[in-house]
Amino acid sequence: MTGQAHVVWDDSLAKYDFGPGHPLAPVRVQLAMRLVRDLGLVQPDHVTVVPPVGIDDDLLLTVHTPEFVEAVRRSSADPSHHDLGRGLGTEDVPTFAGMHEASRAVVGATLAAVQSVHSGRALHAVNLSGGLHHAMPGSASGFCVYNDIAVGIQWLLDQGVERVAYIDVDVHHGDGVQAAFWNDPRVLTVSVHESGRALFPGTGFPGEIGGPDALGTAANVALPPHTSDDAWLRAFDGVVPQLLHSFKPQILVTQQGCDSHADDPLAHLELSIDGQRMTYAALHRLAHEVCDGRWVALGGGGYSWVDVVPRAWSHLVAEVVGTPVPPETPLPAEWRDFVESWLKVPTPALMTDGRTPRVRAWDSGYDPADPVDAAVLRTREAVYPWHGLNADPYHGF
Repeated sequence: MTGQAHVVWDDSLAKYDFGPGHPLAPVRVQLAMRLVRDLGLVQPDHVTVVPPVGIDDDLLLTVHTPEFVEAVRRSSADPSHHDLGRGLGTEDVPTFAGMHEASRAVVGATLAAVQSVHSGRALHAVNLSGGLHHAMPGSASGFCVYNDIAVGIQWLLDQGVERVAYIDVDVHHGDGVQAAFWNDPRVLTVSVHESGRALFPGTGFPGEIGGPDALGTAANVALPPHTSDDAWLRAFDGVVPQLLHSFKPQILVTQQGCDSHADDPLAHLELSIDGQRMTYAALHRLAHEVCDGRWVALGGGGYSWVDVVPRAWSHLVAEVVGTPVPPETPLPAEWRDFVESWLKVPTPALMTDGRTPRVRAWDSGYDPADPVDAAVLRTREAVYPWHGLNADPYHGF
């Protein structure tokens, strides 16, 4: 399943920085990209590192309101200017000098990935700096200023792409992308996340299925806290493959937040690096099954900066470029030395948490007393009829 792959990166993307103490620190992506390089993942001839494309505000306005973009510009020029009604100057989204330009560069990085795949220059593309899925058309939210994902998908639609599928595996509901395409039948949004009853943003329930012109094109799997690898993978298997095969997208866009890990400080799911790695492989496989391999993968959340994000996203890049890293691989000594000298913290030794997750297929049996099985069935019952699919708990793909 290897084809030409693009990895989008430029050091300027680290300027998306809310300041000391903020969870979404650029060091997360910097360490991940350094590990990607130290593992040799960008060395093969079929892999190209490409920079963000330059964009103007007109592209932002395909998703965001003029009033919001202007408010970001004002706060960017004068960080003391807060617009709390538009989410600017909050604890989650503090203002900083150059915020407009830094946020726009992240959008440009995602657009570079999207254009690479749409043009055929690459079969797969990845932008670890992207995935800012909470930003709304008229406001910032949840560490996200501009919604790079929504802008990228809208660009595809504006080029004439008829069907785009968006799969979000971040621990938080992908509310901003869902909102952007709520009533657009050309976009299928599927989010597998911790329930909004326990976690920000408090949305993403099974009954959220899309607007009146797009019923069934939003699907939400709201998992209970403490869901671990096997149950999470079962939930994914119980919803995502069937919907993708039914929708038949021309391009697959995925948000790969790794804050579903057990060590993440901001959430309560209990996945391992090994379970997350299996998720990446499943999405890669589905891209080839449903849209001839056209796959754009983006970053997202993840707040265990050293132990989780670099390993998880290196596995993601490895999957995207077609050279998976064996789980038992030691982390390169040069990477470990760099981290320990820079951050003065210990590092993991291996690219695994030592887990061996198993996928119990949805059609192998259903336990109505199991909260994960119950969550999956609620999603199937809400969405499947709109696709002509059988929501019966014993019916898998």
